[in-house]
Amino acid sequence: MQPEPTSDYWIDRLDGDQDLDGVLFVESESFTNPWTREMYAWELQNRSVCHIMVVRTPERPVVGFCAFWLVVDEIHINNVAILPGLRGQGIGTALMTRVFAEARRLGARRATLEVRTSNEGARRLYERLGFYAAGARRHYYTNPVEDALILWRDC
Repeated sequence: MQPEPTSDYWIDRLDGDQDLDGVLFVESESFTNPWTREMYAWELQNRSVCHIMVVRTPERPVVGFCAFWLVVDEIHINNVAILPGLRGQGIGTALMTRVFAEARRLGARRATLEVRTSNEGARRLYERLGFYAAGARRHYYTNPVEDALILWRDC
């Protein structure tokens, strides 16, 4: 799969430890309870299930990412983030559009994710992308404890 270049950024697959360092940096800048290197290392042991797409710029090897599992014909989006200073520029939409294209290529028909109920920016993005709320998970998140909305969409 070839990267999809734009004038400012492009999206392709995670490629090695340097990319993982970038993912961990974006995690630390984006979440109150970020995943650790060990958590990602465990995930990446099964590359047929775990997939990570990264957003690159000429200045930085990773400015955003989406990590998802492919399970039969569904993807579960585990984490998605763009560096805070680059949000609101359409990069997240482009990343998710690419993730859905990759998911369809891999045979997925549906996508799901959880989002903090208070994360209005992410919820607006997901709604624009066609996700709908199908339920909630009480006290799903920690630091702080908060409910999650369960969202679904067709790929």
